[in-house]
Amino acid sequence: MSQPGGRALSVEVLQAKHVGTGHSDISKHEWLTNQHRDTLASHVGSHDHLLFLAVGQNESAGKVRADALEKMLEPCGPKPKTAEAEE
Repeated sequence: MSQPGGRALSVEVLQAKHVGTGHSDISKHEWLTNQHRDTLASHVGSHDHLLFLAVGQNESAGKVRADALEKMLEPCGPKPKTAEAEE
């Protein structure tokens, strides 16, 4: 990827600029959480897609939007406990 001036952006700059791009130490749970949040944000951001989901769920668009926003808090459930966290 390059900037308009033709300079290449380093991976570190991209990771600092965009939340959820990952790094070498990212866990599976963190990666899945980022993927689910990006997907839910896409659903909420596209009014037509939101209406499509609302019709499929037989709910109002506002309810589907509110449910998606609430689900973005913990889309994959609580973070699993690790051996380091227990010590």
